[in-house]
Amino acid sequence: MNEKLSSNEFRVGVIGGGQLARMMTVPAINLGLDLRVLAEVEGSSAHLAARVVGDYNDLTVLRAFAATVDVITFDHEHVPLDLLRALEADGVSVQPPSRALAFAQNKLEMRVRLSQLELPCPDWAEVDSAASIDAFIANHGGVAILKTPIGGYDGKGVRVVRSAQDAADWLSPEGLAKAGGRLLIEEKVEFVRELAQLSARRPSGEFKAWSLVQTTQRNGVCSEVLSPAPNASEKTLAQAAAIAEQISEGLGVTGVLAVEMFETEDGRLLINELAMRPHNSGHFSIEGSVTSQFEQHLRAVLDLPLGSTAPTAAHAVMVNLLGVDDVEQFFGHYQDTMDAAPNAKLHNYGKSARAGRKMGHVTVVGEDSEAVLAEARLAAETLVGN
Repeated sequence: MNEKLSSNEFRVGVIGGGQLARMMTVPAINLGLDLRVLAEVEGSSAHLAARVVGDYNDLTVLRAFAATVDVITFDHEHVPLDLLRALEADGVSVQPPSRALAFAQNKLEMRVRLSQLELPCPDWAEVDSAASIDAFIANHGGVAILKTPIGGYDGKGVRVVRSAQDAADWLSPEGLAKAGGRLLIEEKVEFVRELAQLSARRPSGEFKAWSLVQTTQRNGVCSEVLSPAPNASEKTLAQAAAIAEQISEGLGVTGVLAVEMFETEDGRLLINELAMRPHNSGHFSIEGSVTSQFEQHLRAVLDLPLGSTAPTAAHAVMVNLLGVDDVEQFFGHYQDTMDAAPNAKLHNYGKSARAGRKMGHVTVVGEDSEAVLAEARLAAETLVGN
């Protein structure tokens, strides 16, 4: 065990002031940790934590922040790798390390590495011209998924294409330069549902996984998570956990890892994307697991023993609260929601309103899957005033 914990001197630095940093605050308090956040702006979602405001693209800012903490971790994966490598060269503990984050930041590099590890992926190719895009589409039933390798999230940087003309802007010199000079094209998978496998690994190698969950997307953004994934076979559960462990070890991931996957009609699992941090698909674990993903992430990056991932109830449902306009923040509907859904746990991220933005979530846990799902949906509908 890391002896420094007993002195209450552990200082964890989180780069990024969003809701993930915000939700690390409570477990940090419970563990007696000093959580510090490098936020992009004043009034960030993580304003409840001790924080400084600065530009994570500035090495001077990062070095000054790193000097105040014992380990650096992340609310997002956008910090330039060369800056993280400079911190590591200074002797700073960066978790997950830059060598792992390289694969979360670049989807094309991720595909290369996962293929080297012989892990199941959709058919894919690197493309940089109209001819190469059209050739791939012709060989894959007349349709494909085109992605920018860097910078995309929540459905951004992803297009369904039926010809290179659908991506003319991305193929322009300016578009290609912004995407890093190349694009990733993948087969359009005919899947029956989307799944996510959450796990955590500490630097000394201990690994633990939560139950596989089912996710539902709306306009490219996760809207619901069901834990455990309904009707998942023992084979599927074991395969998903094994995939996560192989990725964690093969890429050198530390902290929480989310592996988003497609399940096909014939039962195959195909890896879609990776996130090396707490993830939207794991929010259910705050109430639905003995150890939440946020506590587990803190334990993992500090190389402390990992907690149990056993469920607290047979079923957990998380429903995202997505912004409906530039005004509504859901505060005015708390009493109605609490009356209508007494088992629902409400999480407000304290963000300024914007249509489609993740403003918060609700979670319900219980023994009856249909009742849990119905109450979670009712709570979300009541909060947004429907």
